[in-house]
Formats: sequence, structure tokens, C-alpha cells
Amino acid sequence: MAARAPRDDADPTAFATRRGGIFGFAVKSLALLAAAGVSACTVGPDYLRPEAPVSAGFKELKGWKPAHPSDAMEKGRWWAIFRDPELDRLASQVEVTNQNVASQLAAYEQAQALVRESQASLFPSLSATWSGQRSGDGKALSGVGRTLASGVSYPQGNVSWTLDVWGKVRRQIENSAASAQSDLATLENAKLSAQAQLAIAYFNLRTQDMLRALLARTITAYQETQRITRNQYNSGTVSQADLITAETQVLAVQAQYEAAAVSRAQYEHAIAALIGRPPADLTIKTGGLPHLPPAVPATLPSTLLERRPDIAAAERTMQAQNALVGVAVAAYYPEISFSAGGGFQGANAFPFTAAHLIWSIGAQATDPIFDGGLRAAQTEAAQASYRMAVANYRQTVLTAFQQVEDELVALRLMARELKLQEQARDKAAEAVKVYLNQYRAGTVAFTTVVVAEATLLSDEESVLTTRQSLFNATVYLIEYLGGGFDASELLAEQPPPLTEAVARSLPIPPQ
Repeated sequence: MAARAPRDDADPTAFATRRGGIFGFAVKSLALLAAAGVSACTVGPDYLRPEAPVSAGFKELKGWKPAHPSDAMEKGRWWAIFRDPELDRLASQVEVTNQNVASQLAAYEQAQALVRESQASLFPSLSATWSGQRSGDGKALSGVGRTLASGVSYPQGNVSWTLDVWGKVRRQIENSAASAQSDLATLENAKLSAQAQLAIAYFNLRTQDMLRALLARTITAYQETQRITRNQYNSGTVSQADLITAETQVLAVQAQYEAAAVSRAQYEHAIAALIGRPPADLTIKTGGLPHLPPAVPATLPSTLLERRPDIAAAERTMQAQNALVGVAVAAYYPEISFSAGGGFQGANAFPFTAAHLIWSIGAQATDPIFDGGLRAAQTEAAQASYRMAVANYRQTVLTAFQQVEDELVALRLMARELKLQEQARDKAAEAVKVYLNQYRAGTVAFTTVVVAEATLLSDEESVLTTRQSLFNATVYLIEYLGGGFDASELLAEQPPPLTEAVARSLPIPPQ
């Protein structure tokens, strides 16, 4: 929160004293009582974070460890690990222009306002009334009659305050503050999710660029095979069926090339939406992928509890629900309230004198005796909501470990898969060369060449798909590890000072 400029009215007691009179005295007295009331007892259970199912280590890291990268993930800019300027340019815009993120930001700002709303209940409610009247006969309107009576009541002030003896309001503040921190974590999770979606779409787009380049090379190679087949057909050494098969090969790959263009355009449109821009405003130049994605720093399982924003949000929700249990318990205790009023009243009261002074002060206690089980039901409901929050928290932790383990095993095994696929691709390329030479010599049928070329294209596409999957798995792993998030940032977001709640409610004095 941005620092507020010092205000003359930030101190409610000083402001009240400056106004003067019994009204100012009442405000000052009750404000001091409010400050003292903050230290009163607070009923209900104090929050302790429940244990979560955390393992000692990641199962899929046993016996395998990725190479240590030269640079760790930058805080807040985890995508910089890929060292791609275009990705960096695009991902940096998500926090500013993504509308889902903007919606979560508004939700967090609303939660902050609710914290201040809860804080306001700790303080007295102050009001002032100015009124006056004048009466006379009908002739008075023409200036020839007489005024029968006149009077003024100026000013009158009233103070009412429900003392937070049992901590009900403080539990409400605790609930609002924890909910605001949960919303802040949800905001961070929305940012991380949108950034990860953009990175996935970006790497998928780059894969389509590389696929189109592969298909373009394949079309050229198939056109050369078609030329050879046509020459042999013209010389009468092969049948027309071979020529038709060669032409069909070219057309099929050309169709794949166009389909890849459609997919690329759609990924580009998705990226535009993620950065909050219409597709017509975004054009991404053709590019490619590095051979392998960078290694992601391995972390201890326990750090997930501090680095995953969704886990942090679930944990803060637990505290918010725990505080509501205290609110429900406080309903069993008497409600104590004070009221005070004062002012000046009477005909021709100005200048104000003690003879025109009026004042009153009183107290009231309300102790519920019978409510048909309402408070018991509300307490049980609050306790059940807390248990639900605990279960949701633990399930969120379990899901987090599952997601991390899934991506670790994917990276480990797909790296092996890629090596095998590259070996198969190289063998398939050798086979195409051999069979094509033998076909020229007339020692093998054209179907042998067709099968070999189809196998090579399939192997090359498999290599590209696995590389794409490795990049996507790396993005998912970073996302599931929490990106650059740190839950300690949430606890640094403290509720605004109590004096701010008071200052916001008081009128600004004339300068």
C-alpha cells in the first residue's frame, strides 16, 4: 500500500479536542477507551497452521538430478530462465493487461477495504446535528407582522460505541485480514497461471514454426522424388501408379503445412488474449526452439508450502475460517455499549453559554438468554467451515506434490525418449537415402521408398513433439513449484493502522 501523506486529522483525539466542548471531550474519552479495549480478551481458538502431508523428498528425483542451471529463476520473472527476448516481452505484459488478473486485483482491493470496514467497528460512531426554526403569523411574511417564536439547536453531537470486550470485532478483523491475504495469494496465482499459459502457447507456436519448416523441407524432398518418378514413368520403367503415389505424397504434406499455419495463428491469437490485446494488434515473427529447455533448480518438498500461491491462499483461508469460529463464540457473551450526547439548545442560544448546554451519557448491556439454538448452530457451522478449509488445504498440498512429481518424471523419461527418437530419425534418414538410390537403379519397388520417407517424416515429427513436450513440462514444473512466489510476502501485508480507519471517517477540517 502506498504511504499516505501526513494529515492533520489522522489523530482522532486531537481532532476532537480542536472541535472543543462536551462533544470533543466525549470523542476523546471514547477514543481512549477504544485504544484500551483493543487489549481486552479475545474468545475463540487462536490459529495454528495444521500439519500438511509433506514428504521428505521427491520420489522422481531419486537417482536422477537435472544439471544445475547457471542462473536461478528471477523473482517474479521466472520465464527469464529460457533466455528468449520475445517471450520476455510478452510475458511481462500479463501482469499489466490480462483481464483475469485485473479482476483478481479488484477482488484483493475489495478485501483490503473490508479489513478497514471491520476495523471501523472498534471505534465509536460519531454524529453531529445542526438545526434551527423560526415561526410567526401570516403578516410576518410581508414584514408588518410579528415573529411568534424562534429557536436554534446548534450544535448537537452523539456518540455510540459497542465495546469489543470479548474480541468479536478483533476476530472479524483477523478474518478480513486473512481473507485479504488469501485474495493476494489468489492474485499471485492468477498471474502465475496466465504467465504459464502464455509460455505454453508461445512454445506451441514456436513448435508450429519448426513443424512448418520441417514440412517445407519434406515437400522439397518429395517433389524431387516425384521428379525422379515422372522421369522413370516417361521412360517406361515404372507404372502410372508410382507417379500417382508420388504426387499424393506431395499433396498430403502440403495439406499438413497449411494445417500447421492454422494452429500457429490460433496460438498467436491466444497469446494476444492473454496480454489483453485483440489478435489484430499482435504479430509474432517466425522463430524456433533451442534443442533442450534449461534445467529447473530442484527444491525440497517442504518449500512448496511457501512457494505455491494456491497453497498459501488455502492456508490463509484456514485462518480466516478459524477467526469466524471466534466470532461465533463471542456471540455467547453479553454485548456492552456506551452512548453519549451533548450540545447547545434554546432560543437565541448564541453566544453559547453553560445555560444552554445539554448532555447525556449512558451504558447498556445485552445478554442473550434464549435463542432456540441459533448461536450453537452458528458455532457448529463455523467449526465445520474451518474443518472444510483444513481438508481443502491438505488436498491442495497433495495435488501440488502430484503435479510436481508428474512433471519431474516427464522431464526425466522424455529426455531419454528424445535421445532414442533422434537415433531412430537418423537411421530412417539413412534408409531413405539407400532406398532412393536403389530405386533409381531399379532394384527396389517405389513402395519401399514411400514407406521409408513416411517413416522418416513420422520420426522427425516425433522428435519435434517430444522437444515441445519437454519445454511445456519445464513451464509446468516451474508453475507447480510456485514460480518466484514467496508466502512471506503475504504476512508482510499488514492491515492498515487503526488510526487510518478513524481518519477516513472524520471530516477534513477547514484549512
